[in-house]
Amino acid sequence: MQLKPQDVLVLLKLVSMGKKDWSYHKIAVELFMSPSEIHAAIKRSLAARLAIKSGSQITPFISHLEEFLIHGIQYVFIPEQGGLQRGLPTAHAAPPLKQYFTQSDEPPPVWPHPEGKMRGMSFSPLYKSVPQAVLNDPLLYELLVLVDAIRAGRSREQAQAIKELKVRLEHYA
Repeated sequence: MQLKPQDVLVLLKLVSMGKKDWSYHKIAVELFMSPSEIHAAIKRSLAARLAIKSGSQITPFISHLEEFLIHGIQYVFIPEQGGLQRGLPTAHAAPPLKQYFTQSDEPPPVWPHPEGKMRGMSFSPLYKSVPQAVLNDPLLYELLVLVDAIRAGRSREQAQAIKELKVRLEHYA
């Protein structure tokens, strides 16, 4: 069984929800995915030991998820970068990383989205529904921004993203 990018999205959604009860349908609606996609993502996450099942409850296995995000994601889910588009800022151009880096003359990375207010270089999100899903979940947005900085950032951006990600994952645990 092979992990897919949407598996990471689903796990990060569970992190953003905290320890609240959830259902496949609720997550599917919030991530603009089908319940069967969510079910398959959870199944793959359990097989990869990025999630654990305790009784009837399934939660992210934070230490394994953290290790994968810090050391593996940049080699497995490489983003495609393209031309100028309107979209939502990501990586070093969005909070929480934006405050640590000065603006350069280069266009910022953005997830293409018609409601985006920034023009920048297109940067493929982990999954096609990410730009829509983060509009109503600020913590999920932050988590995905940090993951994008790890996926494609320079070493300084990656180091800061790792620090910030560890804080958020620790808060969940």
